[in-house]
Amino acid sequence: MENFKKLPVIALRSMTILPDTMIHFDLIRKKSILAAEQAMSEDQEVFLVTQCHAETEEPQAEDLYQIGCIAKVKQVTKLPDNLVRVLVEGVCRGRLRTLFGEWEWLGGDIEALEVPAMDESRKEAMLRSARDRFTEYCKYYPRTGRTLLRHMEEIRDPGKLMDQIIENIPADYTVKQKILEQVDLESRFEALAEVLATEVEVARIRTDLTEKVRERVDKNQKDYILREQLKYIQEELGEDDASDAALYEEKLQQLKASKEVKEKIAKEISRFKRLSTNSAESGVERAYIETLLELPWDKTSRETSDLTRAEEILDRDHYGLEQVKERMLEFLAVRALTKQGESPIICLVGPPGTGKTSIARSVAEALNKKYVRISLGGVRDEAEIRGHRRTYVGSMPGRIVNGLRQAGVKNPLMLLDEVDKVSSDYKGDTASALLEVLDAEQNRNFRDHYVEIPIDLSEVLFVVTANTTETIPRPLLDRMEVIEVSSYTAAEKFHIAREHLMPKQLKKNGMQGRLIVSDNALHSVIEGYTREAGVRGLERKLGEICRKAARELLKEDKSCIRVNDRNLEKYLGKPRFHSLKANQTDEIGIVRGLAWTSVGGDTLQIEVNMMPGKGELELTGQLGDVMKESAMTGLSYIRSVSERYQIDPDVFKKNDFHIHIPEGAVPKDGPSAGITMATALLSALTHTPVRADLAMTGEITLRGRVLPIGGLKEKTLAAKTAGIKTVLVPEKNRPDVEEIPAEIKNGLEILFVETMDDVIAHAFVGGKGNN
Repeated sequence: MENFKKLPVIALRSMTILPDTMIHFDLIRKKSILAAEQAMSEDQEVFLVTQCHAETEEPQAEDLYQIGCIAKVKQVTKLPDNLVRVLVEGVCRGRLRTLFGEWEWLGGDIEALEVPAMDESRKEAMLRSARDRFTEYCKYYPRTGRTLLRHMEEIRDPGKLMDQIIENIPADYTVKQKILEQVDLESRFEALAEVLATEVEVARIRTDLTEKVRERVDKNQKDYILREQLKYIQEELGEDDASDAALYEEKLQQLKASKEVKEKIAKEISRFKRLSTNSAESGVERAYIETLLELPWDKTSRETSDLTRAEEILDRDHYGLEQVKERMLEFLAVRALTKQGESPIICLVGPPGTGKTSIARSVAEALNKKYVRISLGGVRDEAEIRGHRRTYVGSMPGRIVNGLRQAGVKNPLMLLDEVDKVSSDYKGDTASALLEVLDAEQNRNFRDHYVEIPIDLSEVLFVVTANTTETIPRPLLDRMEVIEVSSYTAAEKFHIAREHLMPKQLKKNGMQGRLIVSDNALHSVIEGYTREAGVRGLERKLGEICRKAARELLKEDKSCIRVNDRNLEKYLGKPRFHSLKANQTDEIGIVRGLAWTSVGGDTLQIEVNMMPGKGELELTGQLGDVMKESAMTGLSYIRSVSERYQIDPDVFKKNDFHIHIPEGAVPKDGPSAGITMATALLSALTHTPVRADLAMTGEITLRGRVLPIGGLKEKTLAAKTAGIKTVLVPEKNRPDVEEIPAEIKNGLEILFVETMDDVIAHAFVGGKGNN
């Protein structure tokens, strides 16, 4: 055998092959398969070497151990799914000198490593010592150990014996690699002795643990016999656990439920009596019976229909939201006239912190109904709604049944909070489970997997909340009557802070009569420290002022603290938000757009640059697909009317256009910026500045028509906050403008546009694009 050979190389993942062993394994990497097939067809040896890291897909020389095994390929078998099974026999140790890739497979210069010569007497001593240590190891594995020992007795070469030993014990591939790297017999023996000593110690500890477990099991069996004897004695004395069953039977007699329900519970109580008190099944049965007995099968609360009281409660708990309160009062009036338990499912949709949950609580108080809130945010398992089947360990009813159990009546107001956050996975479709709950035709016989008895949900008044309807599945949305809860204006936030939030925080922090916050300070908190549609963040900031003022009060021994806009930074630090104010000067290629999100309105500054190129359109600022299509539609429209604005058609071929919307970390999408991007493009092409005090919103068509958009109240509020004087909105949104509060419209000129010609006439300085 020559010392150096050029051989195909197969990189192994998480396995090491030793000389004098025959083993098969599967290959999936193309290079490894080709290397095996090459060795087989040419009757050539192959070098098997282990990767340092199994996850490496294309290993280089530095990713492989240096020492591997030169082997003969005995058989190559093709399997389904592009797998190949290879049978190899280890020949000797080898060292990888060079790895090269000019072939279709990995190849390398391999040095065959020879075992250094050793005195025969030392070899015999090493052979016997290795055999003795393996005999000690086999004592802990008698079933497989006898066969292995007979095989080892026939081996007379100590090196081969040590390789066979390490191959036949359950050692990790890194341990086998360590043995493989020991070419010298003495070093190999020391490494093997260390491995066997560790394995023997582990086996000894495992045997001790098994013995202790056996002793504990014997003790448990003894305890069980003693408990059964004690149970028999208690039964003879009349002191058995039948008192629980008797209590359940007494509750069953008092339960208002249908005959079917009572028969089911009686059957379960009868079964409970026959179960052993100490069995796990007894605990499961007990929990099931208690759940059935606690459900309000026929128990209802008396509902009131005083509209005057309802209006007082809604006005007391909520400032503003006039349209929402009107819709709720209309709903209550219809409910009072029909005298029916069935009602449409109300879905309150709006940004966080705008009072959706508290509106539901106020309606419950107005109707004198029990109030139950069920949070659906992040629910992915259908069993959260329908319950778990009792065959599973730790099973329990679903959230709907638990809500009824909590309310204690069958006609509560049940709030399903954040229904837009439910999702689906392999555990089931949560939204589909809600369909049965919210459908008046199906929920009369709602079946919870745990309860297994039909439950009537038709008298439950369901109120649903969501931040947006976009993520609610369409079949579910069709079953609900949507009421939009819009953002609060700055004036509404101020009134809520002054009349509700501030007194609440003063009382909560013990600062009543000790802290005075000026109106200017409240306005500064609203504008500079919170940017939200609701008032949750505002309440947190007011609480922060109260806490810091309380500390100052005690530390400096003051009787009262006054907070105004001059010393506000002392309590809240520097303002966090600075509104994107209107541009100071009219600029070319920059137009202010308006956006709406689930947390309120905002303004977008759309910028366009034109530079020499090949007519490409580049869009940046994390824009969604709909927004990108709007930009392309706007560009196509401008090209179609280029003659009207005296634009050379070659400009579109010889220049590139770059549209950017700042705040690139924030994703943006939707069609309502269509006219804004088209205006910015036309401004850049005609070198005409756009009015700095103007903003616009609307979808554009290829023919230049302006289509309506949503979220107009939030958008106009954002425009006013930013100092915009004029807003262009689609003509078809005129009815929506009439619903915008007067305090937003005051000082804001709202102009209606039907076509891009109208937009250009109002937006461009001078009223038209001029080259």
